Amino acid sequence: MHAFLFDASALVKRYAPEVGAAVVDYLFAQAGHGRLLCLMLGVAEVSAALVRKRNSGSITSPMFAAAMTQLRMEVLMAVDFIKLPADNALIATAIPLAEKHAINATDAIVLQTALTITAQRRATGDDLVLVASDQRLLRAAQAEGVFTLNPETQTETDCDAFLQA
Repeated sequence: MHAFLFDASALVKRYAPEVGAAVVDYLFAQAGHGRLLCLMLGVAEVSAALVRKRNSGSITSPMFAAAMTQLRMEVLMAVDFIKLPADNALIATAIPLAEKHAINATDAIVLQTALTITAQRRATGDDLVLVASDQRLLRAAQAEGVFTLNPETQTETDCDAFLQA
């Protein structure tokens, strides 16, 4: 069974109108308990992205308030949405990935998390899919052998292939 690790670039699509939102919504509806994951750092990034969208006028203040409430309910307070810490040990192991793949620090932390979880899940016959829209992160994850899903370019049918595996 595949679990789905969301990068902020994909998770924000659940809470603001963006290309790929329908695919993210589909994953939320279909994945089931305990199969959705993100870093707490990613939740902070989504929150900041929503603030930027409100401040730029791309979403209204009521839309912002609703999105923040939904983020709190579906991710922060949900026991079945797994939230992972970005502690010092994780950050230290992620630093070489930034250099190796020319990615930013947060993407390196997400990639290191994906690599660690992928290894753990594959040892038990399961797997992980990194859900992201950031092209550099996706290329780096693919180069490291991690399954990826880009909600901006892939479809619900692509999700089904991972959901049923």
